[in-house]
Amino acid sequence: MAEPQGRVTLWGIEVFLAVAEEGSISTAARRLGVSPSAISQQLAGLEAALGAGLLDRGARPMRMTPAGAMFRRHAQVILNAEAEARAELAVADMSQLTTLRLGMIEDFDAEVTPRLLQALAADLRGCRFLLETGASHRLLDQLDARALDIVVAADLGTEGTDDGWREAHPLMAEPFLAVVPKGKRPLDLPLIQYTARHLMGRQIAGHLARQNLRLQHRFELDSYHAILAMVAGGAGWTILTPLALHHVARFREALDVQPLPFEPLERTLSLSARAGVLRDVPKQMAVRLRDLIAAQVVGPAVAEWPWVAGALRVL
Repeated sequence: MAEPQGRVTLWGIEVFLAVAEEGSISTAARRLGVSPSAISQQLAGLEAALGAGLLDRGARPMRMTPAGAMFRRHAQVILNAEAEARAELAVADMSQLTTLRLGMIEDFDAEVTPRLLQALAADLRGCRFLLETGASHRLLDQLDARALDIVVAADLGTEGTDDGWREAHPLMAEPFLAVVPKGKRPLDLPLIQYTARHLMGRQIAGHLARQNLRLQHRFELDSYHAILAMVAGGAGWTILTPLALHHVARFREALDVQPLPFEPLERTLSLSARAGVLRDVPKQMAVRLRDLIAAQVVGPAVAEWPWVAGALRVL
């Protein structure tokens, strides 16, 4: 049911910002976890309360009207103030948080994310957790759009600028590795590429281009499992990181892991939040994550491949 005229709600503002960011009611509904009809009702209520149309629903993608563009600036300030108020009420400490919207890179699904959630649940007994996993660039976009509170993701490097709105707490660095069928050498086989639609794939492609390497390839995939299944079957070799290998223990005996046969490449991962909004919470969570990463990622990988020590490290 639409809100009565004259009443503007925080939920209505959040819905408006999501639609403005996504350009689609259905996409915004998926992001917020509600039905498209609920989104439409909130938008209608907000427009009635403000006495102005905020979105051109006939455009594809949906665009803001001049009034919508003006209101969006105020809406962002309002939601920032609301988030800061929640943090003040938490008294700079995690124990009073009631909801935490957390975005985690999929690479941590196997070991780190479940243990982090178990620890947070023990510390924050009255808190409700909303977890979203996905590609790094997508999670950081959602943090920017205020759909998430804290994000753990790969750093964007030259792809990303944040104009100072984001605080980042470095967590780890990891090298890219050559993964080949048992007993094979990388450059004797075609490359099975990780998709350039994701940040990792673009980092790999950019690294190869900078070295003027044009490697034979037929496949560009977005699934660690599919890539490593093909490598294990002898179809080619690939370039991935130690975190990727945590997902596919079933193939490990059929694979050899080696340094890259050319200039090394690494990436870094950080915990990010909107600067100053959650006060000490991001820093406290980063400390806990570094301990988990050391125990669940770095230690086991260095034990299996001693030559990665130093390149694979907690920051």
